Amino acid sequence: MKPLKFNAILKETIWGGSKLIPFKHITNNQQPSSNTQIGESWEISGVPGHETTVAEGEYKGLSLNQLVALLGEQLVGKKNLERFSTEFPLLIKFINASQDLSIQVHPNDEVAQRQGYERGKSEMWYLMKSDAEAKLYCGLKNQITPEEYKQMVDNDTICDALARYEVSEGDVFFLPAGRIHTIGTGCFLVEIQQTSDVTWRIYDYKRRDKDGNYRPLHTQQAAESIDFNVLDDYQTHYQPQKNQRVELVACPHFITALYDLDQPMTLDYSQLDSFVVLIGVEGHAKFTDNEGNTFTLEAGETVLIPAVTQNLQVEGTLRFLETYV
Repeated sequence: MKPLKFNAILKETIWGGSKLIPFKHITNNQQPSSNTQIGESWEISGVPGHETTVAEGEYKGLSLNQLVALLGEQLVGKKNLERFSTEFPLLIKFINASQDLSIQVHPNDEVAQRQGYERGKSEMWYLMKSDAEAKLYCGLKNQITPEEYKQMVDNDTICDALARYEVSEGDVFFLPAGRIHTIGTGCFLVEIQQTSDVTWRIYDYKRRDKDGNYRPLHTQQAAESIDFNVLDDYQTHYQPQKNQRVELVACPHFITALYDLDQPMTLDYSQLDSFVVLIGVEGHAKFTDNEGNTFTLEAGETVLIPAVTQNLQVEGTLRFLETYV
């Protein structure tokens, strides 16, 4: 079974930036009619109504969830098929912001189910080459009560309670469900998350949409979802290393590692009962699997490695993320 690439879904947003089109080498006939505010590229998605389709090969045109239904554990692994059935468990995005996104939070699975949804959302960010002044908010810096939270939303001071980070390339943030957050102006990043589109918007700077309307807030649902615990530091710290696997995040929903290669390397998946997603961040490399199938991966590309793949030989100079469940 060959590794698979998908047709990305480009999302125009009111806060979108200008980096995604050149980063992904998207030509004029592939991009939306207006390309000035592309905020997100959904690389691999099984979210209903927003499913990516296979770009080439014998399964070309099939949606991701159709592919899971057809190939089952050969594609996702036995345990993942038992756990998630035919729903693919991860959503992979590139995100570029020219304005601050809304302050938001995602519920955990238990809260989401009480609110009428199948599951919540934990996620992580890996920062790519962002603007010099790029920033984001992650977590509470001050202890506040749910009542104080609602008052701060009403009087436009909720940002004062959040931990603010100036960010640069290579920074990592893990956002377990319940952690209040937002991506700030100038950020360019990879987002890896549970397959869920449940987002509660807490505050949106009194910003109006293209039709002149305020976007709705979800103050009560968010209050039910926020983890009000305060930590000293919300950033994930790690030691970058050349030509080695560097684990960034390990949680019940995904495991993600970083590779920065300029020498040949073998990726051994023979003991892994899961698909693997590889996300190109910088550079270019050739991959050959144990069946002799070859593909290239470069910055701006994402590839899905089936669970039956035993190993990959890598040759080239490439920085990329590896994630699986």
